[in-house]
Amino acid sequence: MAAQFHRVGLVGRSRQEGLQELLDELLDLLGERVGEVMLEDRLGAVATRDCPLLTRDEIGERADLVIVLGGDGSLLSAARTMARFETPVLGINRGRLGFLTDISPDEVTELVPAVLDGRYEREERFLLDVNVEREGRIVARADALNDVVLNSGTSAQMIEFELSIDGEFVYRQRADGLIISTPTGSTAYSLSGGGPIMHPSLDAIVLVPMFPHTLSSRPIVVKGDSVIRLDVLERNRIHPPVTCDGQVNMTARPGDAVVLRKKPHRLTLLHPLGHSFYASCRDKLRWGSALVN
Repeated sequence: MAAQFHRVGLVGRSRQEGLQELLDELLDLLGERVGEVMLEDRLGAVATRDCPLLTRDEIGERADLVIVLGGDGSLLSAARTMARFETPVLGINRGRLGFLTDISPDEVTELVPAVLDGRYEREERFLLDVNVEREGRIVARADALNDVVLNSGTSAQMIEFELSIDGEFVYRQRADGLIISTPTGSTAYSLSGGGPIMHPSLDAIVLVPMFPHTLSSRPIVVKGDSVIRLDVLERNRIHPPVTCDGQVNMTARPGDAVVLRKKPHRLTLLHPLGHSFYASCRDKLRWGSALVN
């Protein structure tokens, strides 16, 4: 069967134990099946084959498929680029949990050729666009696949903010912060903060308060097309950080607004046939592991 993908890019962090062996295995496999293999420039330090070294943006523009080598953090980082180019992504897990990177290194020779031949499941995930606005101007912007977190930046001090959704005031809150999560991120930081697990197919966003100064404050689930606005009140004495996927950091000031909405571009994830979100939860979250037959 002819491969469905002709130009494949490999991206990931170069400092991973055992990466060179996995990279060599993939390059041998891909070299027999696809027309062109591109490496992210940072992988050049461990590559033993002669392949074009390109930036992540260049790979996103040229590739039919991007394979991410690493954990979920590596895929989150790559996803924010690949979504812009609508380039499908396949993850090989070199990390711990692996909710997004679901092929293990010992499954590469079996599952990667199957995906190349068209035997895969396709899934779309939405991302969030976030702007920090000051006096009506956008002073910083980023995007996130998992979550956006507004927090005080210190464990000894709360922040006070107002939440509005689609232009309607919801509440004023004193808390350590607020987690705004997509369904993809519902098994990450949001889960640790007491938020619900959401199926990835849901068109919804969850807002999870972090240690709120009221017993009645609970997570809220809203429609995915909502425009969410957080106003950092002038009375705050700190400049709270705004973090996207735990990787991209911006800083807000008292009086600033943080505005979030769904991005127009989606990430396309490819999974081997038989992939199951519930099976991933059973495995990664150890559901039922204490039960005795």
